[in-house]
Amino acid sequence: MIPYGRQEITDEDIDAVVEVLRSAFLTQGSALPEFEDDVCKYTGAKHAIAVNSGTSALHLACRAIDLGPNDWLWTSAITFASSANCGLLCGAKVDFVDIDHDDWNLSVEKFETKLILAEKENKLPKVLVLVHFCGLPANLLEINRLCKKYNVYLVEDAAHALGASYGNSKIGDCSFSDIAILSFHPVKSITTGEGGIVLTNNDEFAKKIKLLRSHGITREINEMSRKPDGPWFNEQIDLGYNYRMTEIQAALGSSQLKRLDSYVALRNNKAEIYRSELEDLPLKFQRINEGCYSSMHLFVIRLQREKIKNTHIEIFNSLIASGIGVNLHYMPVYKHGYFKNMKFIDNDFNESEDYYKEAITIPMYPTLKDSDQLFVIDKIREITN
Repeated sequence: MIPYGRQEITDEDIDAVVEVLRSAFLTQGSALPEFEDDVCKYTGAKHAIAVNSGTSALHLACRAIDLGPNDWLWTSAITFASSANCGLLCGAKVDFVDIDHDDWNLSVEKFETKLILAEKENKLPKVLVLVHFCGLPANLLEINRLCKKYNVYLVEDAAHALGASYGNSKIGDCSFSDIAILSFHPVKSITTGEGGIVLTNNDEFAKKIKLLRSHGITREINEMSRKPDGPWFNEQIDLGYNYRMTEIQAALGSSQLKRLDSYVALRNNKAEIYRSELEDLPLKFQRINEGCYSSMHLFVIRLQREKIKNTHIEIFNSLIASGIGVNLHYMPVYKHGYFKNMKFIDNDFNESEDYYKEAITIPMYPTLKDSDQLFVIDKIREITN
């Protein structure tokens, strides 16, 4: 089976991990701050706080801005559930914005329309979680403008987009946002096994996120409610979590980060091969907007259903049967059973509905063999012609 995505682990990665395993600290040692510094240097962000997953990173981002039960969080309808769940975990209400017809990111036009209506109804969101889908940067300039106009916090869900750029800005530098998060799941640009990181240029947000990452417990005397009993003393001053990343993961991340740019370049090269070899078929590809450089985390094809005799599910199953590990990223979040009682209406998300009926994620990773990619291309051509 050719998977839709997979990690590469080198001897250098293994050596870095073994060095930690032989050290005195498996957690809360020096590898973690070194990894955080490495990510800051790469992205240009002032602060990086590494955690145990991208989902944890989103949750902490929402806690940093004090999202709560009287607030709304908006995000793209086509994304992983975590982009919405981070709001629910804070007790907030969630809503979705439909995607753009061509780049499949959140639609700026529909976002603005929804904001105008929400202002009239006194239901403006406190935060927008903006997804850079497949690794393609969304329209940060326009979305930042609208968020400032309506006093909305902007959190970039850049789980797909480490290594991507928007103009001269590296995704993660928070030039257009309050906070950004990254994910290091094995199929992402680089991996720490599981893991994520919160990026921000805001000192107060960074301070709060670091506190919440580790139980809400501090050793800083000036933050305590009373004088310490002794040198052992620490105090819980907020309700936090154990969202820490291990030294093992951090060492792997620092090692992988050295190859990030080459990985992203390889992904883009493979994407060009797919586009050139499949462009004559009844398929649609994600539009890469001018000035954007995608990390190409995912490569999605969309079927022009009216021009293909086989159905979406028939093509999907046929590729699986051929040994190609295709996937579907994603079902609209509001279609999950958990969201049923929130009574979202399909007609409010026409582009997302069409996307779900047409999309198939095909294999994309730096070590995808040329012969395997050609096999995937031949099978798609055979099934869709």
